[in-house]
Amino acid sequence: MVKILLIEDEPGIQESIQITLESEGFLLTIASTGSEGLNMVTADVSIVILDIGLPDLNGFEVLKLIRQKYQIPVIFLTARNSEIDKVLGLEIGADDYIVKPFSPRELLARIRAILRRTQNPVSSEQISNQKIRISLDKKLVYYNGNSLNLSPYEYKTMELFFKWPGRIFTREEIMDIVWTEPEDSFDRAVDTVIKNIRARFKELDPNFDPIETRRGQGYGLKETI
Repeated sequence: MVKILLIEDEPGIQESIQITLESEGFLLTIASTGSEGLNMVTADVSIVILDIGLPDLNGFEVLKLIRQKYQIPVIFLTARNSEIDKVLGLEIGADDYIVKPFSPRELLARIRAILRRTQNPVSSEQISNQKIRISLDKKLVYYNGNSLNLSPYEYKTMELFFKWPGRIFTREEIMDIVWTEPEDSFDRAVDTVIKNIRARFKELDPNFDPIETRRGQGYGLKETI
């Protein structure tokens, strides 16, 4: 049975998550403070769901302390829709984040996506699915064994998408995470990178497009490709 730890102080959110996850067969334990949650983190926990706005320690502090001992996947829950908070969370080791209010079913989908990755681990030197493989050491993307000629930003965008399949990133998030030189960023820079990635795949297969576009939201990797 998959064991999940929820560190969240709002009783209503605790209850809705508990009902959803236990109905799906997950074993859920709940902590209402960061300190209590840290005492409940053990090696047999599969995922930690962590609220940022806890009454004692904030979620960023809790995550840093978890990462000192464990590499358990962590999903942030946050009432703050700040791009800086989201990027900071990913940079210090969060695997995903959800902004309140959210649907428990959305959380369930994120949990299942993480479990698919962690229960089917790949080499630390590469990540792959049935058609696409990314060589992390060579920084190359392959489609059906053929290398794509990608620029550094195109490669980094594909790597980001592959680490969170099905996750939709806004243009601002992609730019904050991928772009290393501020002078290289400009309006529609992300759109240009996505267009180029699609073009590289179509050079090898005119009918193949791994990128999902959600109007008004952003881009990500299709979960089924």
